[in-house]
Amino acid sequence: MAGFVAHLDADCFYVSAERVRHPDLIGKPVGVLGNNGACVIAKSYEMKAKGVKTGTPIWDAKALCPEGVYIKRDFYWYEVLSRAMLGIVGEVSPRAEYYSIDEFFFHAEPLRAGQSLQATAEHIRDRIRREAGLPVTIGIARTRTLAKLFSDTAKPFGAKAILTREHERELLAKLPVTEISGVGTRRAARLLPYGIRSCLDLADADGLLVKRLLTSTGFDLWLELNGTLANPVRPERSPHKVIARGGSLMGDVADRTTLWAWCVRHIERLIEELRYHRVRTASLAVELAWKDGMGTGGKAVLDAPSDRFDSLIDAARTAIREAYVSGATATHMHVIAADLRRGIGEQLTLFHLPDPKRDAAEQAKAAVNERFGRFKLRSASTLYLPAVYADRANNFDVCDIRGKFCF
Repeated sequence: MAGFVAHLDADCFYVSAERVRHPDLIGKPVGVLGNNGACVIAKSYEMKAKGVKTGTPIWDAKALCPEGVYIKRDFYWYEVLSRAMLGIVGEVSPRAEYYSIDEFFFHAEPLRAGQSLQATAEHIRDRIRREAGLPVTIGIARTRTLAKLFSDTAKPFGAKAILTREHERELLAKLPVTEISGVGTRRAARLLPYGIRSCLDLADADGLLVKRLLTSTGFDLWLELNGTLANPVRPERSPHKVIARGGSLMGDVADRTTLWAWCVRHIERLIEELRYHRVRTASLAVELAWKDGMGTGGKAVLDAPSDRFDSLIDAARTAIREAYVSGATATHMHVIAADLRRGIGEQLTLFHLPDPKRDAAEQAKAAVNERFGRFKLRSASTLYLPAVYADRANNFDVCDIRGKFCF
């Protein structure tokens, strides 16, 4: 039975994680809110049945589900349970991919001689429920695309091993092509004139046609639907090409001082990630989203690749000037480090003189924050965001969970 891939996905993970430590929430409609409590980022099946969707504003969610329980997210706790699941998966498979906080791919092998892969999937599912308290669903198939498709059809708390081509085709015929991760409504619209509506239609289509319509990524999906493993399980994450930090500004921001405070906050968060991955950036971009739907951006090229606060702040000033729109109201911001460089040491320019005092201050700041918690020492510019730093939920983001490939 070699050559099979398993996909494990936690059911309503954020809600399930809250129910692990608050069992009284079991059976109740529960919504997990983002940083500022403005929208629902995860909902229980009970709340979903009331019409609440991911991204629903809290005021609309309360109107749809007034009896719901709404909780602000806690990624510290979610990481604890995520790594508990990862530990269990790592014990049963020599090759496991930490795809996201609640989703894993791994090579599927029987736990004992003579045991079926169906029984193996059920055993892992039940063990995670027993030891971590979380309901999960597991799908096993010949490729990761098939495994994910079949696990999605088995939710919630399901286990499904599809091992033959005949069984695959039976299920693929029942699934619209948009069920495939990577095929959204736009891609489906390109396929429709060719009579490709179901997953089986796509699998049976000509591969060269699929490649022309959906590029090489779509062709890889076509290969996987036909049992060829085009995207193997990756135990280690590939090096970053770009690192970014940002998100919602927790409301409408028109004041330039507040906008700059957010930029400095994101720069400090970005530097943490650059140093963790031991990379420096040769350019910095700032992107802003505005209340009227407009998006703007600016970019600065550094004199030399750097992870230093002073260098990145200077670059950010240039970039945000290009992105800023006078009189407009911003809602989101991202700072983006591209052109990442690896290696030990830092190349100085002719105009870049060593500054021992600055370096000592940076080291002291990093040491204090490492020992006493993030942002205990931070730039004075961020003092214009007292509510952000007073709320512990803002000290940790899902992107700060190390090792996973995506959200």
